[in-house]
Amino acid sequence: MTDQPPEPRPASTLILLRRTATYPLEALMVVRQAAIEFAGGAIVFPGGRVDDTDLAVAGYQDDEPFRFAAIRETFEESGILLAYARQSGGLVSKETAKRLLEKYRIAVLRGELSFAEMLRTEGLRAATDLLVPFAHWITPPSRKKRYDTHFFVAACDMDHDILHDEGEVMKAIWIAPSRLLAEAKNDTYKLVFATRLNVERLSAFTSVDEAIETIRNTPVVTVRPTSVDTPDGRMVRIPREAGYGGELFLSNDPASI
Repeated sequence: MTDQPPEPRPASTLILLRRTATYPLEALMVVRQAAIEFAGGAIVFPGGRVDDTDLAVAGYQDDEPFRFAAIRETFEESGILLAYARQSGGLVSKETAKRLLEKYRIAVLRGELSFAEMLRTEGLRAATDLLVPFAHWITPPSRKKRYDTHFFVAACDMDHDILHDEGEVMKAIWIAPSRLLAEAKNDTYKLVFATRLNVERLSAFTSVDEAIETIRNTPVVTVRPTSVDTPDGRMVRIPREAGYGGELFLSNDPASI
């Protein structure tokens, strides 16, 4: 009898993009605490598991629970909130997001209050319509922890303060993809395989508008990485049609693939 690989856990990631006077495109990234078992110490996009409260509020149809979870995780990890005020229909302001952080974040992180309950109490609804599907990665069966992760992108024109949670996250920053890749080569930041390839893909865009429009019109192809032996050494294979510019790649983090 052989052990069955663990089922991948539903997870969601949000890639927020903005334009600044210095860079035409920056992405919001968070640095995970080194002690965390999965991707500890790595710089990643905000995200995490889809939990039961996400399913309860968003339902089980299509990718809505993943969208809701991506917004929740981004709020918990960075303090940025993509939500509409039900009364006015406008996105919440910087001041409102900061007030909600101060009032609810600890309770939400401890599980004493769900993110959905916070939104209802404050007359808000998650801006899931702003999220555009970008990628879909499923961890290989060989890994002890597996995730079925949906990646979304969204433009972030709001000037919200970045206030990381000081729990799973030790730092949150806006950074241009090209700059992040350069700093990762210098060992300033640790990039796991999936994050590196998605950052490389983002680095090809010259503006936020171009990125959102192109991604909106590009079908998402599921990526299930596999390790293969080649004449050049051990490589990682992914579908060429997934849009990463090839199918065989070196992995800079063997434990993460």
